[in-house]
Amino acid sequence: MMNVPESNTARTKGRLIHWAAGYDLLAWFYLRGRERAFRERLLDLARVRAREAVIDVGCGTGTLAIAAKQRVGPDGTVVGVDGSDAMIARARKKAQRQRLDVSFRVEVVEALPFRNAQFDVAFSTLMLHHLPRNAREQCLREVRRTLKPGGRYLAVDFGARQKGGLIRHLHRHGHLDFGELSEMLKGAGFQIGESGPVGVRDLLFILAWNTTG
Repeated sequence: MMNVPESNTARTKGRLIHWAAGYDLLAWFYLRGRERAFRERLLDLARVRAREAVIDVGCGTGTLAIAAKQRVGPDGTVVGVDGSDAMIARARKKAQRQRLDVSFRVEVVEALPFRNAQFDVAFSTLMLHHLPRNAREQCLREVRRTLKPGGRYLAVDFGARQKGGLIRHLHRHGHLDFGELSEMLKGAGFQIGESGPVGVRDLLFILAWNTTG
C-alpha cells in the first residue's frame, strides 16, 4: 500500500453522496446486473495493464478501483479517493473482504495529496458533473499533475439530462457538455484521444493523454 499521509482538512466545492449501501443497489438496477461487464469495459477503455499505478478520482464505494487492482496485479498499485466518509468506509470493507490491497482515502479531488507524475492511469466515473466549473477545472489540473508523462485519464459521465427516478434524485444535475469538457481537458494540459458512447445507456467517455512532462 502506498505510504502517503492522509489529509482531509479541505472541503470540496462539489456535491457529495453519502448513501453508500443504497448507491450500490442503485448501480445494480441502473446497469441491469451487468456491473462486471461495465467495469471491464471501463478498464479496457483506460487500457489498464499489469504493474501500473492507478488512481480512481471520486471512487464512490470502490467497485471499479477493486476491479483495477485485480487487473494490475500484486506488482501494481491502486488508490481510490472520495470526499464521502461513508463511501470510503464501504470501499475499504469491500477490499478487505476480497483481501485486496487498495488504498481508499477521504480526500478532496480539487487538491490531491499525491506527488507529481505518480500514476500511469486515472479515471473518474459519474463524478465530474457534481463539481461546479471552477472545481472541475481544478480537479482536471490535479489529475494531470499526478499523471506520468504519457499517462491516461478516462472520464465517464452522463451525456444527457436524466429524467425521473432515483438516478435524477442522486444526480440531479447529472449531465456534462462533453464538448466543453474536451476544452477543459485541453486547457489542463491533456491531449484528447478517443471519445464516444460507453455502450451503457447514455453514458459517454473521453480518454485523454498527459502529453506534458
